[in-house]
Amino acid sequence: HLKTDIQIALPSGCYGRVAARAGLAAKHFIDVGASVINEDYRGNVGIVLFNFGKEKFEVKKCDRIAHLICDRIFYPEIEEVQVLDDTERGSGGFASTGNN
Repeated sequence: HLKTDIQIALPSGCYGRVAARAGLAAKHFIDVGASVINEDYRGNVGIVLFNFGKEKFEVKKCDRIAHLICDRIFYPEIEEVQVLDDTERGSGGFASTGNN
């Protein structure tokens, strides 16, 4: 968990998502995890990095290690039901709609 020493105030109705940088992922196999920042959070923005490469990866001050994406969020009304409507896909999960 890396502290950025950055605090942000997200616009109302939005949340922040920390995303991997393409160059770090492609060249060094570095990915980002645990990436949601709630709209009312005011603390230090932390970044969780995963190193899937074989080489040690060191983060230096001012390195560009991630993107911050601001997305709109929708809070739907949740209704508990006993049975869900049928769909064409049904309960098929991972790769259940493809031929490969």
